[in-house]
Amino acid sequence: MVNSDTLLCICNNVTAGELAECIKQNGFTTLQEILDSECCNVGNKCELCQDEGFDNDGVNIPLILQMVKEKRL
Repeated sequence: MVNSDTLLCICNNVTAGELAECIKQNGFTTLQEILDSECCNVGNKCELCQDEGFDNDGVNIPLILQMVKEKRL
């Protein structure tokens, strides 16, 4: 399970919990919607949070999106 305090996007200093809240508030259902939005502010610099996670830990945007869809975060 991913802790909501886990740093997701090191470039923009966004935690998993902050991204989850942004996803919920805006009703995002796809990675592209998140990347295209300016309110979540993730995935627009080094892009590690889109793939393997900045710490190669697998905590990435698609994982958080899926966890929100499953109401696990």
